[in-house]
Amino acid sequence: MNQDKFLFRQRQRRRFRVRKRVRGTEQRPRLSVFRSHKHIACQVIDDHSRKTLASASTRDIEVRESIGYGGNRDAAEKIGKLIAERAVAAGIETVCFDRGNYQYHGRVAALADAARKAGLKL
Repeated sequence: MNQDKFLFRQRQRRRFRVRKRVRGTEQRPRLSVFRSHKHIACQVIDDHSRKTLASASTRDIEVRESIGYGGNRDAAEKIGKLIAERAVAAGIETVCFDRGNYQYHGRVAALADAARKAGLKL
């Protein structure tokens, strides 16, 4: 089997396994994380109404200047703090963490820890 297809199927299985257990409700929306080599982004999503309640990314104009490079742990910590502030401002205190097909390690763990420290309950 082609190596790219193999890796894609592994990631897809991991994503499906995580997403079948994690559903965002109105009381406890889902904090979804997307990670690329250069950037990290996250959204607080209510799956029942299919709406994004808050979002933060290293590609946001006001964040981009203060972060510089968005593909490291420092950027992930700043985005975690920012998403927690935006979620609390929107009236959200608890979320369920959706890591997608990424391991809870490195930048994803740094984002989650920073969100917890900023007052968001995961």
